[in-house]
Amino acid sequence: MKFGIDRLLADPELRKPLEGRRVALLAHPASVTEHLTHSLDALVAAGVNVSAMFGPQHGVRGDLQDNMMESPDFTDPTYGIPVFSLYGEVRRPSGQSMHTFDVILVDLQDLGCRIYTYVTTLLYVLEAAAEHGKEVWVLDRPNPAGRPIEGLTLRPGWESFVGAGPMPMRHGLTLGELGAWFIKLKKLDVAYRVIEMEGYAPDAGPGFGWPVERVWVNPSPNAANLNMARAYAGTVMLEGTTLSEGRGTTRPLELFGAPDIDAKALMAEMHRIAPGWLEGCTLRDIWFEPTFHKHMKTLNNGVHIHAEGRFYDHQAFRPWRLQALAFKAIRRLYQDYPLWRDFPYEYEFDKLAIDVINGSPLLREWVDDAGSQPGDLDAITLVDERAWDEERRPLLIY
Repeated sequence: MKFGIDRLLADPELRKPLEGRRVALLAHPASVTEHLTHSLDALVAAGVNVSAMFGPQHGVRGDLQDNMMESPDFTDPTYGIPVFSLYGEVRRPSGQSMHTFDVILVDLQDLGCRIYTYVTTLLYVLEAAAEHGKEVWVLDRPNPAGRPIEGLTLRPGWESFVGAGPMPMRHGLTLGELGAWFIKLKKLDVAYRVIEMEGYAPDAGPGFGWPVERVWVNPSPNAANLNMARAYAGTVMLEGTTLSEGRGTTRPLELFGAPDIDAKALMAEMHRIAPGWLEGCTLRDIWFEPTFHKHMKTLNNGVHIHAEGRFYDHQAFRPWRLQALAFKAIRRLYQDYPLWRDFPYEYEFDKLAIDVINGSPLLREWVDDAGSQPGDLDAITLVDERAWDEERRPLLIY
């Protein structure tokens, strides 16, 4: 199969509308061709007049590990073009930067999760392009989490940099499809084009969204492999808790734990409360010691989620429910456990991080309610998931 960037490079007719125009590129370290050449180098070699570059969270170079670590603007040392940070002094493209190009190519590898900030950056670019009369092309890439939908829909008033609009946590769209949804949602008057993938089959195994013959390149520092991408719609919630999400280990956002929990007891309680929410993967109790971040240089007991190999069932795996279940089990085992982390999260200073992540307090309230059952969370979440399935259907390209 071919990604959008590879089709654009292979077909002069696709590139023809770019002739004589100034072209910007929004990219990160995973913006590479099938030959692992960075898209910037490949586009310049193909004769495209790249006049500017933009970088999302973690930077064009992917060098910044955590949330709210900002990247500066700089001049590219190879091509002498300006590189504008969309996660620094600004998160929306400035008027000054918008005057450096006519067309912007968006070539970002997404993880298929609402909270992954490249989704919001795409919206901000579309809004700025509509305001300034610029054209946006998305060079489409796979959604490694595939088509399944999961999680609560973001509620009105909970929009943030990790919540661009009323979609569930696991949206099941490619970035090109999401761009079309944003244009419809916000009623944007913008010239928009998707350079579609060729041969993309999101429901086909063994990759189910990610072609296994394609080399994985980290789109952000802690997105190290396909297992992480599959688990992320659940494990990202750990960022709003006192539990370690594995930052400072070699398998971040695939595991969770703390120095003061019993992983085997936790897994047993999860199986007791809602065994059906654990299907499609296997859990393994582990010990780990983060070299930085939460519980640094302290031995943690925890759980590793394996949504891979013979343990993986693509349709059955529900990472958001799995992680919610882990929180519920901790509440049952350790009633007064200080689970929720109170700190500024993605520039939201007056809301709990777990609520910002979920786009409402509903998940946290379910966890903290001693009398709530799995069916209570399902009752509200299934309605959201079915509504999104209907809403996104006309947008599906593949």
